[in-house]
Amino acid sequence: MSDTETDELAQMSDEEKAVMDEWESMAGDDADSGGGDAMPDFGDGMDDEGGPRILNQEEIDSLLGFDDDDVSGGETSGVMALINSAMVNYERLPMLDVVFDRLVRLMSTSLRNLTTDNIEVSLDQVSTVRFGDYMNSIPLPAMLSVFKAEEWDNNGLLVTDSALIYSIVDVLLGGRKGTPSIRVEGRPYTTIETKLVEKMVTVTLADLSSAFDPLSPVSFNLDRMETNPRFATITQSGNACVLARLRVDMGDRGGRVEVLIPYATLEPIRELLLQMFMGEKFGRDSIWESHLTQELYKTDIQLQAVLGEKILPLGDMLNWKVGSRIMFNTRTEDDLELRCGHFPMFTGPVGQKQGSIAVRIERYIPPENEED
Repeated sequence: MSDTETDELAQMSDEEKAVMDEWESMAGDDADSGGGDAMPDFGDGMDDEGGPRILNQEEIDSLLGFDDDDVSGGETSGVMALINSAMVNYERLPMLDVVFDRLVRLMSTSLRNLTTDNIEVSLDQVSTVRFGDYMNSIPLPAMLSVFKAEEWDNNGLLVTDSALIYSIVDVLLGGRKGTPSIRVEGRPYTTIETKLVEKMVTVTLADLSSAFDPLSPVSFNLDRMETNPRFATITQSGNACVLARLRVDMGDRGGRVEVLIPYATLEPIRELLLQMFMGEKFGRDSIWESHLTQELYKTDIQLQAVLGEKILPLGDMLNWKVGSRIMFNTRTEDDLELRCGHFPMFTGPVGQKQGSIAVRIERYIPPENEED
């Protein structure tokens, strides 16, 4: 200890010294027990022999964020946390879940009619991905169908994996039930296989059009079919897309269909997709509007028939007495003006009916534009 520290300890009271001794003892106990909140000892980067210390596989996985023990889907750490922090969270479109649920029901019926087989279609997941990341993750071989939304003037992508392709071919060509389809890897798809899959894709796109009908009528038409992802590029790699993963089961056979729609394609109906339920009106209540309209029709208003108008000085008006006469320029054959408050409404000739003065409405006066 230095002379300064010795002088400071001498000036401390007995109570303060007791507290300091207690803290030092608690810190020593935590260090000996290796307590839960204590930082792990990574050492000085040197091994026991004085050479550079080499990390084992568990430490490398923990550093990079690839921890196999963490299967709960919680937050990542390390390098993966930095990578995921660059991802953009896009807005939620609640009505897309309703659209894809309708697509599942429609596809189940359409594919049963196409294949005359018991087919079950289920929706696995609806998520948001970047187009470039998804194209790099497609397991090949696969068949990529580029379709166009005519009313929205943009494109989408429908991906059919090899398992479903061979299953559809096997079912449509009369394969036996209960036996898995035979896959022949390492060769391109034949013309017959492409045409059979194209028939299934056409049926799926027709169902997708029907699923969007309650929101906005749209026609999805098949543009082309590709087997190389580079030739199926429909948007830039960094653009966000909605991805729906569908599972098609045909007994012991089946596969996956994935529908990829860029956000730019859905932009024309973005306001409709933001609805929480079908037919939601933002800030409007149709029941209240109809009730207010009915009540307005029952409202009593007063109409004034203007027999004549004349501008006089205030001094002349103050000299009026009982019996004074005011001369107007209105003649009996002139039309009178009917007003509601200060707004002129109708004009018509004046007459007499059952001892009362009457006005017959002949012309409606449209309201004047305030901007004029």
